[in-house]
Amino acid sequence: MDGIDRKILAELQSDGRLTITELAERIQLSLSPAHRRLRDLERSGVIAGYRALVDPGSVGLHFETIVFVTMREATRDAIATFEAAIADVPHVVDAQRLFGDPDYIVRVVARDLEHFQRIYDEELSALPGVQRFNTTLVMKNVVTSRALPI
Repeated sequence: MDGIDRKILAELQSDGRLTITELAERIQLSLSPAHRRLRDLERSGVIAGYRALVDPGSVGLHFETIVFVTMREATRDAIATFEAAIADVPHVVDAQRLFGDPDYIVRVVARDLEHFQRIYDEELSALPGVQRFNTTLVMKNVVTSRALPI
């Protein structure tokens, strides 16, 4: 990866809807080499995909929680089973495995408290291998979906 690839990534993080012509102009490269580099970044997995960033409140998801998950045991099977199950919960928008305690931090969006309680009771509490949940409410998102510092 060189400086031009980094410029491509920075521009696309800023505006993922750029046409190849606009991208080539911004990185000061002709169309063909810019297109080739973009395809190479996509094929190699450096660019993992494209998507729209949707404001949760505009689609009725005004309630957000952070759920700290402590596992009963940390065996390979228990971890794999839990991770497969949490990936199937649609209102879980982020989940990271951590070193130390807790084992996972999970971000959950919902319409309101009642909706979150239903998600908690019907889906989260049914997750395999969990010893304990500790949940906190998000007051305000300060930094979200920031571009990587390339």
